[in-house]
Amino acid sequence: MEINGKTILVCDCEGTMTLDGKALAKALGGDDLAVNKQLCRAQIENFKDNAAKGTPLLVACTQEAPLFLETLPDGNTDVRFTNIRERAGWAKDGAKAIPKMAALLAEAALDIPSGTTVSMESSGEVMILGTDEIAIEAGKQLSSRLNPMVLLSVTNALIPPGRMDFPIFTGRAKSAKGYLGAFQVDLKNYAPATPWSRDNLGFEENAQSGTSSCDIILDLRGETPLFTAPEKRDGYFNPDPANPADVQKALFEIADLVGEFEKPRYVSVNEAICAHSRNEQIGCTRCLDICPTNAITPAGDHIEIDPFICAGCGSCASTCPTGAVTYTLPAGDQLLKRLRTLVGTYLDAGGKAPVILVHDGEHGDELIGLMARMSQGLPANVIPFAVNETTQVGLDFLVSVFAYGGSQLRLLVAPQKRSEADGLVAQVELADQVLAGLGYGEGRIQIIDEADPSAVEDHLHGLEKVSDTTRGDFLPLGAKTTLLRSALLALHENAPKPVDEIELPVGAPFGAALINTDGCTLCLACVGACPTGAMKDNPDKPQLSFREDLCVQCGLCRTTCPESIITLKPRVSFADGVTAHEIVKQEEPFECTRCGKAFGTKSSIEKMIEKLSGHAMFADEGRLALLKMCDNCRVVEQMNDTNQPFAMGEPRVPRTTDDYLREREELRAKAKKETGEPDNEN
Repeated sequence: MEINGKTILVCDCEGTMTLDGKALAKALGGDDLAVNKQLCRAQIENFKDNAAKGTPLLVACTQEAPLFLETLPDGNTDVRFTNIRERAGWAKDGAKAIPKMAALLAEAALDIPSGTTVSMESSGEVMILGTDEIAIEAGKQLSSRLNPMVLLSVTNALIPPGRMDFPIFTGRAKSAKGYLGAFQVDLKNYAPATPWSRDNLGFEENAQSGTSSCDIILDLRGETPLFTAPEKRDGYFNPDPANPADVQKALFEIADLVGEFEKPRYVSVNEAICAHSRNEQIGCTRCLDICPTNAITPAGDHIEIDPFICAGCGSCASTCPTGAVTYTLPAGDQLLKRLRTLVGTYLDAGGKAPVILVHDGEHGDELIGLMARMSQGLPANVIPFAVNETTQVGLDFLVSVFAYGGSQLRLLVAPQKRSEADGLVAQVELADQVLAGLGYGEGRIQIIDEADPSAVEDHLHGLEKVSDTTRGDFLPLGAKTTLLRSALLALHENAPKPVDEIELPVGAPFGAALINTDGCTLCLACVGACPTGAMKDNPDKPQLSFREDLCVQCGLCRTTCPESIITLKPRVSFADGVTAHEIVKQEEPFECTRCGKAFGTKSSIEKMIEKLSGHAMFADEGRLALLKMCDNCRVVEQMNDTNQPFAMGEPRVPRTTDDYLREREELRAKAKKETGEPDNEN
């Protein structure tokens, strides 16, 4: 049987899970599906025969993927693997999990493009920071393969090594920046060890300060790390020096860090729609506030993300209101494409009340595997959804789960990553308010940050049944704001309580910008500041319009407005007209009193005249009259005013060479006439 052009191979793993081939095929829209018992052993020829045909394969087994790849015939490299055993079959109610198996297979058969990468290169230059013999011993272990250098901040009673295989210095590391292959460390009071040290390791007295470069940093000081989120900085190791196992693990990893390494480019930035700043006015700072590694920095009107420092948590992409920051593993629309296929296939196969369990590939996979092997496994209606990082999902994904027909959503976060989940928590709270406002109730979305698989299992098996959400459908196409709007409209269409408006707290990424039209002079400063096009002008006449579904509440229009007549109202509105620009204010243009050219607006000119009429420089009516002229006429009028010192009067006619020659001939002719000299030319 094929799905999306891929031949499906399934196995019941020697009967350890119930797998009905006909039922599974029917759930996938086919007639029959052969079920193997030992595809990786006794029936390996079945795999080889299918692989020899050269068609893409989807094997429902991840445990034996290395074995299958070893036996793969030459010429066929298009083989992918998915796990339906731990995620569906190995469970207390695994016999009821056919709809879930079908959903997992359909999702795995999708063609999802891979992301791009960046390269880091290390030549093996290691800086070891320490306080005692542990740092020196680490240098000895690494010296045979790498080029270590030891910097000791404490030098009391250290026995000099019998052989100096690597340099030893004293000094302190004040700060550091960079990443694997490109670290820069600021050093204070550093000096090399003296070769004549006898009983205690001595150092030269002429200490200096400066910057040192290295590829890798091994920090054994036991002090505050040099980086925030040190575990996320590639090339920086910060084990507990009091724990020999941690130190040896770090040394084992460091020993292989020589050469060129590929790292995923986790996020991309569309500078054109970034709402960080306009005209030196700060707007949105959500990604800057939440990045755990400080990989994001301001860069004028937008932000920059250093792909070498970014650790891929995805919090920036999940909280970005405009979609300027997008996660690329995979991109946002591909994530929703997977979700739509997963939930849709499950419901089409007869599944009920789907609970989506979002998890990462490390902590989440480990817990799911332990639950399947040691206890009850996942309930039949709990569908695992693997992502690179749970914190990468944003409001558009959370809302889409229910728009596509999900009944509940659980987000599995590793306990050690709780501090990174602030952005996710905020997104969950917003989504919960939207669901509650539409009558779906509260608590459908929860974050689970337990390390104990038994606690996670008890939570999932103890879920109270909630009313099903009506299945909606929309194509996951477009930018983040478009996807979010599509999901909200699908939810609203089937909502138990389809209200026209849901009020949200300050900081919500959508709402209205309310303009006091009485004070608006149509200067259009707000239009120039708006990064999303929610504020719009008309090139043919003084006019301001606003489109609410494009507004992300960045506040740039409010801070830019010289009249201070704009207020923000965070909300979700389903009223007619929010998806189109509606005219807020318009006026007829003011015409120049001298040439009739249209310029400015009547309100702005009249307000300017009103403010300046009492000023000493405009006591003369003629001066005020200049304000009613266009820029060209204003200059001409001032130059022709004989009462002002810079008046030019009538312009002088330029003299040419012909003028000078003509005058000379006229003078000669006059002189000849007066003297009676004959005209020789005749």
